[in-house]
Amino acid sequence: MATFLYRVGRLAFRRRWYVALVWAAVLAAVGLGALKAPSAADEGFSMPGIESQKAFDLMEQRFPGATADGATARVVFVAPNGQKVTAADHRKAVEDTVAGLADGSQVASAVNPFQAKAVSKDGTTAYATVTYKVAADDLTDASKEQLEHALEEARDTGLTVDAGGSAMADGGGAGGTAELIGVAIAAVVLLVTFGSLAAAGLPLLTALIGVGVSMATILALSDALGLSTTTGTLAMMLGLAVGIDYALFVVSRYREERARGRAPQEATALAVGTAGSAVVFAGLTVVIALAGLAVVGIPMLTKMGLAAAGAVVVAVLIALTLVPAFLGFWPNAVLRRKDRRRGRTEEEAKDNGGTRWARFVLRRPLPVLILGVVGLGALALPMTSLQLGMPGDEAKPTSTTERRAYDALAEGFGPGFNGPLTVVVDAKGADDAQAAAAAISKDIGATKGIVSVSPARFNEAGDTAVFSVVPSTAPTDEKTKDLVTTIRGERPGIESETGATYEVTGTTALNIDISEKVQSALVPYLIVVVGLAIVLLLVVFRSLLVPLKAALGFLLSVLASLGAVVVVFQEGHGAGLLGVETTGPIMSLMPIFLVGIVFGLAMDYEVFLLSRMREAYVHGETSHQAVTSGFRHSARVVVAAALIMIAVFAGFIGESDSMIKMIGFGLASAVLLDAFVVRMAIVPAVLALLGDRAWWLPTWLDRILPRVDVEGEALTRGADSPEPAPAEQEAARV
Repeated sequence: MATFLYRVGRLAFRRRWYVALVWAAVLAAVGLGALKAPSAADEGFSMPGIESQKAFDLMEQRFPGATADGATARVVFVAPNGQKVTAADHRKAVEDTVAGLADGSQVASAVNPFQAKAVSKDGTTAYATVTYKVAADDLTDASKEQLEHALEEARDTGLTVDAGGSAMADGGGAGGTAELIGVAIAAVVLLVTFGSLAAAGLPLLTALIGVGVSMATILALSDALGLSTTTGTLAMMLGLAVGIDYALFVVSRYREERARGRAPQEATALAVGTAGSAVVFAGLTVVIALAGLAVVGIPMLTKMGLAAAGAVVVAVLIALTLVPAFLGFWPNAVLRRKDRRRGRTEEEAKDNGGTRWARFVLRRPLPVLILGVVGLGALALPMTSLQLGMPGDEAKPTSTTERRAYDALAEGFGPGFNGPLTVVVDAKGADDAQAAAAAISKDIGATKGIVSVSPARFNEAGDTAVFSVVPSTAPTDEKTKDLVTTIRGERPGIESETGATYEVTGTTALNIDISEKVQSALVPYLIVVVGLAIVLLLVVFRSLLVPLKAALGFLLSVLASLGAVVVVFQEGHGAGLLGVETTGPIMSLMPIFLVGIVFGLAMDYEVFLLSRMREAYVHGETSHQAVTSGFRHSARVVVAAALIMIAVFAGFIGESDSMIKMIGFGLASAVLLDAFVVRMAIVPAVLALLGDRAWWLPTWLDRILPRVDVEGEALTRGADSPEPAPAEQEAARV
């Protein structure tokens, strides 16, 4: 591996113009394809195998066109204190508003609340449902402005008017602000780390090129592969983060080789052969973690994982080819200013912050290990009370109209009104479909915790009925989850009596099913991802204990970060500092996201740090000396890489959407804990306690494992001379 990559780096340096032109052509080609590609149809969110999804599929089959994904807006009218919305003047204002909303070119219908009996019992609150002909993403600015204008006119009459629903969505996402913050902080970190504008700018430039290639490819293939714009969100975030990190490690190793007196071409080749080997295997661990998201069984999540894995592959290829090509264009520019005239940098000091920290841990490994494990364990404890769900409008800030509309409906109609259950009755096997549906409706309505049941609506064939059930508790309440379980548990008895079957669906039931499926998929996902990564690390480090230690350390950090998420977003401690106004269940996909993304990034740091220790160990240093050498060469770069990751993820905490805040906080805290507690403290402590046993491998296993030479032993044997060749001297002057 190292020899092959050495040749790749040498070729990229020598043929730098060809390499640069090839990448420019690739970027132009996929960019042109992205511009010409038709927009992919939004397939929506689906999760095969769960009851809610089966019910949705049955409704689409039995009620053709009835489940079209048109945008909706629920406009809520609340009368002033002591008054009723049914009063003549307020009623006229409501009816005028609804009539105005119905005139929109994209509006399919606007239902008058007084005709639909959508008025609260106390007469203070009413709501009108506006249905559009197109999906939320296809609403024009004119339609949105018409809705906003209608709300403002209604407010002028003295009513409190707010609206929720998919028509109010603003497209979500981080909008690029978080990425800009992350890039800005990354630039500062790189500048401090390298002391050179060129050295700081090169990783940023190559990472942006890699992200451009990845995102343009996703857009170009969006229609053919059924990808959407949301699919690329994870790809952009990870592509940017790992792209900077991988280039950072290659450039850092290049400067190190220059410090040893290597000529630019030889230094580049050695950097790609050694650091590049670590980049390849680190990238493979990330790809494994992302591709493993397919285990969960959510098509959208699978596509996001594969798209992000593709972005990581591009980042690896950029680091192995374009980075050495750029080093060929500017071989001395990445050195510190004081070293450029000499054409080389000074030899790295024997003692630096990394070596001092390593010696501190080596002198007292047991206390450091105990403190690190106990601290992470304490942070992980709140994870035992983790509640999963899909927060909706109730989790938005009170400054938003969606949140105010949610609260008004809950106050006027009850907390369960915002999350009704939908029951789909399949009466094909019943003698009397209407009698069967009525019996099922009556039995479900008698269940404790049900407030109301709507009249059943039949399809044209008369063999399928649908009715809504309003619970007495909020959508994210644990009692609502128990209620859904109870209704489904009563099904066998009801089916035997009526001859008809039914399924429970709706947004609330769907979220409950998703949470349960994600929880059940988490353990298999961990087994697949961690198992494959252990095998990969076994090949890389030729050790039994090092891969096991890496996996256990990751589990500690990810559990601790999940505990931190629970403390802030579920229990509310410190939530105000992050601008979180409402606490509740943790987003269902959060554990999977955290495990998948952080595992890949954690293995990045493990590979980069341990590869330098392994390199020193196989070259004759003792186990303790190898730990010190590894920290001397890698600690500063690993810290810089971690700070960049934390900056990229922490930028999302400033967003208004609570779920984006949660993702940003969870990922940033996980990287912080894994990089600085696990990799920089627990890892050297464990290696100090194990000594030579850390690198032990059974003889029989050593014989069957392939040798990849990630340490570059074959390279260092043939590259001991520091004197540059004449051709390389000429290259240095370029």
